[in-house]
Amino acid sequence: MNRKAFQGINYGLFLVGAAYEGGMQGCVVNSLHQVTSSNPYKFSLTLNKSNETWKAVEAAGSFAATVLSKETPKELIDLFGYKSGRVVKKFDQYPMELDGAGNPYVAAYALARISCKVVDKLDLGNWILLIGEVTEAEVMGSGTALTLDDYRGGGGSAPATATVYRTLEEQKGWRCSVCGYETDKETLPDGYQCPICRANRDKFTPIG
Repeated sequence: MNRKAFQGINYGLFLVGAAYEGGMQGCVVNSLHQVTSSNPYKFSLTLNKSNETWKAVEAAGSFAATVLSKETPKELIDLFGYKSGRVVKKFDQYPMELDGAGNPYVAAYALARISCKVVDKLDLGNWILLIGEVTEAEVMGSGTALTLDDYRGGGGSAPATATVYRTLEEQKGWRCSVCGYETDKETLPDGYQCPICRANRDKFTPIG
């Protein structure tokens, strides 16, 4: 299979957040999609099961998603896309607001926010596909939405929490055998750990 066949597809980047055990978890995804065009409006969302955000969404039974502006700084994407909620309180670093269900979202750089309650899910192995029914929706700004192509064009690679990876050239790189995270690094340095599950370098296997 040649995964280069997928590379012509662009994806939006969104920030998904949920409340969990008195704390707040969130990550950047490229897997939020509207799937119905009439009321009740529904969206699909795919999350990695090893991600702290999935644990929060599962516990809350709902989530808040923001449509990020093209002007979103790389620092915000790096924080929510690469840092684990097990070691970093991400929402402490940006002004946070809560939706009606108590789920967090970052208003800065948001074009819109969409809150959903989870009404269905499908197990995909290392991933979980959720169907959310919209409970709140608000326009918060104007401009162009951020896409994965925009972010990569600015020098960034696909965030570790993004469901769809398009960073691997010629199907080479390394895959974490614990959570499925993939990196296009040619070599993994001593002390390298998975940015998602913190697995050590010896848990990675070569791709290609």
